[in-house]
Amino acid sequence: MSASSKGELPVVVIGAGPAGLAAAAHLAGRGLTPLVLEAGPAAGAAVREWHHVRLFSRWGELVDVAAEKLLAPTGWQAPDPDAYPTGEEWVQQYLQPLADVLGDRVRFGARVVGVARRGWDRVVDVARGTEPLTVRVRSAAGEERVTARAVIDASGTWTLPNPLGGDGLPALGEDAAADRIRYRVPDLTDAAERARYAGKRIVVAGSGHSALTALVAFAELAEDHADTHVQWLLRRGEIGNTFGGGEADQLPARGALGRRAARAVAAGHVTTVTGFRTSAVHRAEDERLTLESFDGATVGPVDEVVVLTGFRPDLSILGEVRLDLDPVLQAPRALAPLIDPNVHSCGTVYPHGAVELAQPEPDVYLVGMKSYGRAPTFLSLTGYEQVRSVVAAIAGDRESAERVELVLPETGVCGGGGLVDQPEDDLVEAAGGCCGPAAPVALSIGAPAGR
Repeated sequence: MSASSKGELPVVVIGAGPAGLAAAAHLAGRGLTPLVLEAGPAAGAAVREWHHVRLFSRWGELVDVAAEKLLAPTGWQAPDPDAYPTGEEWVQQYLQPLADVLGDRVRFGARVVGVARRGWDRVVDVARGTEPLTVRVRSAAGEERVTARAVIDASGTWTLPNPLGGDGLPALGEDAAADRIRYRVPDLTDAAERARYAGKRIVVAGSGHSALTALVAFAELAEDHADTHVQWLLRRGEIGNTFGGGEADQLPARGALGRRAARAVAAGHVTTVTGFRTSAVHRAEDERLTLESFDGATVGPVDEVVVLTGFRPDLSILGEVRLDLDPVLQAPRALAPLIDPNVHSCGTVYPHGAVELAQPEPDVYLVGMKSYGRAPTFLSLTGYEQVRSVVAAIAGDRESAERVELVLPETGVCGGGGLVDQPEDDLVEAAGGCCGPAAPVALSIGAPAGR
């Protein structure tokens, strides 16, 4: 296929979440043809699953520049830039309107099951730079191949939460106890969900902001139901900086969340268990669970377990394209040293774009949360900058693709989300009084998570 005819093909974007829709907006802005394939029935399918959680960022940091330009002619009104939306508000007031503007360039109920070079498997060198890509899609109408000039995988990591097991594998008995284990922040505004946990002994496993969100929600539940108690399992040997940056945090809502979680622990609603790496889950005759660690320690019996230990990418759809991924993080190899959670926090991640995200397979890019593999420090502003750079590279604008500028918050722990109802006093305190933070506020879209 000639370069000119290949250029007439669409750029397939996998996923209609924040990064995927932003990529489509940038493609449209450059006169390229986006085709967004979304497995779910509507825009922001993953965000809808944590609709009850409030974001750390103000609206002013949640709207991509190219997306705003696309929305402006429709009469769309930007929300109050200083307000903090919930996941549901983010979807209803931004993500779904953006998908609506893109129209038939977004297909819902279209699950991508494979990506390949047209006519060639991953072993063959011939024509990898000249033949287009094909995307295998499954929908209610059956299966089809979509021919593409490039593929931007923004499918995220929401569908693959990490297990409870401390070695990265499900703990022995974990699958058998699935009816008592959840891998998402519970929605305690829902009556049925609230009844499930009220008055119960609960384990929360995890140290990110999703875990902190759950701790605070359960502590508030304990105020109404005194028998409610949480045992908080940390794999690390001490609490350390788990509560984040506090008053120094450049994300006020994130700092406030950390302080509220610390207060929940201090109030006695939460018992902290450090250095616990789960090996097995045992179920008693009364259906209650006991967790066992690799060193033989036990926690329990408990009624419910909430596992908030992060996510990992689903790479199965990319099995026939050539990827160069870091063996530890499962992120693009050039990006991995910049985001390694053993070294970096969100503020020390070096700005990056198409250069770091490029793969051995021409015109294939992983962006958004999926680009970070198992690293938990992803921020939505990073995703918006990624897709701007990647789209510039696809369009042949090398100068723009290599010009990456991004300022990230320096403190706190990235990932997770805020509370459903964030007290104003906490936000004012976190912002340092009347005047708010001096630095820009970014969005954490790590799970939830996804956020």
